[in-house]
Amino acid sequence: MYRLGWHERNGGNISIILDDADTGGFKRATRVFPIGFDASELSGKHILITSSGSYFKNIETNQTENLGIVRISKDGKKAELVWGFVNGGMPTSEFPTHLMCHIERLKKNPTNKVIIHSHPTHTLAMNAVHKLESREFTRSLWKACSECIVIFPDGVGVLPWMVCGTNEIGAETAEMMKQHRIVMWGMHGIYACGKNLDEAFGLIETVEKAAQLYMISSHLPKINTITDKQLKQLAEHFNVDYRKDFI
Repeated sequence: MYRLGWHERNGGNISIILDDADTGGFKRATRVFPIGFDASELSGKHILITSSGSYFKNIETNQTENLGIVRISKDGKKAELVWGFVNGGMPTSEFPTHLMCHIERLKKNPTNKVIIHSHPTHTLAMNAVHKLESREFTRSLWKACSECIVIFPDGVGVLPWMVCGTNEIGAETAEMMKQHRIVMWGMHGIYACGKNLDEAFGLIETVEKAAQLYMISSHLPKINTITDKQLKQLAEHFNVDYRKDFI
């Protein structure tokens, strides 16, 4: 993702809920971080997350400084550090947003354990020239390439510009995650979830490809397009549960 230009400097973050079978070796907490809201629905869960200020390009060579594993306390008010974040590191400022989104996605699909927040280039460029509204933004992406309605039939939830790093944007994102696996922060970036890193990455990758096609072609005379009828045919052929209200 860094090589693709989606994670400049310390932009973006990732969190992964670890499987219980993999966390038995973590016992004593070395530090504790306040969460800032009630995350008791995740009590006892171990979460791997990128550190505040970490550069994605450094993760490959220095995991213990740029990543940490925290356990959510019994009362849901604290994150207990059990591995990583050496040299005084701490969870990303978007940690509450990740937790709020995990809570909602686990209710929707218990396998959704990965959340990626990134800044894909062409998708952000599209933000500047396209109406920031879920149905219209999704339709433009769906019509850019035949695979899109198959890969993200639940569409893209789009939020207006908001101050990042707050519980307010976290709550709005989590609300959107009840219906969408991909949420766009206006003029900022994407939140995507999946059962593993490949799936969450693949969602962003597909949105970004569609946005690139849109930016390359939208200013030119349109000769061909995917019609609403054809979108329905694609969804029905591949047996995906698409947003009927978006067509």
